[in-house]
Amino acid sequence: MSLDLPLIWAVIIATAVLLYVLLDGFDLGVGILFPFARGPADRDVMMDTIAPVWDGNETWLVLGGGGLFAAFPLAYSAIMPALYIPVILMLLALILRGVAFEFRLRGRRRGKAFWTAAFAGGSLTAAIAQGFILGGFIQGITLDGVAFGGQPFDWLTPYTLLVSVGLVAGYALLGATWLILKTKDELHGDARRWAWIAGGATAALLTAVSLATLFVHPEVASRWGYTDGGFDLGRLIPHLPIPALGFIGLAILVIGLRRHSHAWPIIGAYAVFLSGYIGLAAGFFPNIVPYDMTFRQAASQDNALGLMLVGVGILLPVILGYTIWVYWLFRGKVTPDAGYH
Repeated sequence: MSLDLPLIWAVIIATAVLLYVLLDGFDLGVGILFPFARGPADRDVMMDTIAPVWDGNETWLVLGGGGLFAAFPLAYSAIMPALYIPVILMLLALILRGVAFEFRLRGRRRGKAFWTAAFAGGSLTAAIAQGFILGGFIQGITLDGVAFGGQPFDWLTPYTLLVSVGLVAGYALLGATWLILKTKDELHGDARRWAWIAGGATAALLTAVSLATLFVHPEVASRWGYTDGGFDLGRLIPHLPIPALGFIGLAILVIGLRRHSHAWPIIGAYAVFLSGYIGLAAGFFPNIVPYDMTFRQAASQDNALGLMLVGVGILLPVILGYTIWVYWLFRGKVTPDAGYH
């Protein structure tokens, strides 16, 4: 039996994007929370919590983007022109953030203050840009045949702005729950307070985005059973486990915060993100360029996909193994004398 190579590559790219969001999301969230820290000492600890892992987290973005280019070139050639501006903004922000991460450690008082602001600004800008990319993708990309046929600013709409704000809140929630897991004392207490605020904002904005998405494109509404101002229970019921997972995640988050758990809040936050991710996939799969190009139409030839799969089959376990090892090696609480930098 032959392998369904386009489907395998679609799963690989979707998994890489999910891992990027879950892993880089919390370290972007830590940067977003930087302005709310009590002072430089707390910011040093916050940065130390992500120092061993932040650059490795971005590996998944490279795999997702590179995999899309190699495995689904028609999709890449349609998506990138539609989202050039937010993608370039995101990359510039990530570069600024990486430079600021290194320079902040060596700057004197004024220099450190500048690079602290650059790190926070780069984190926030990257999150905003990713929100515009996600929103622009969900609302659909205008095609002329197999090429992008829309306008350069199609991605800038009230809907994409709502998605962007929601993603910033979600990343702040991931950052706060990560700090709950990794810190102690006053910073730990601050992180719990931030998690309550970010959790409430995330729940409200996720609900707003979910409802707004029903009106973004008729196909999305139809898949969720919403037609003519009402819901078709026959189509809606099979999708109910997806929002149920989100509600369970919020419940885990709230209970974990109330019981002063260190690990359960981030587990709950991850469940909320997973629910949103699956819900988005349910809205447009098997389209890889919503809503007019499927992953099979966009795929490279099977011989090329097979050759690349051999390389990924060797490298992916190495990347996963290294990632797991790093997180295990640097497990536990981070103190001001950690010195990871």
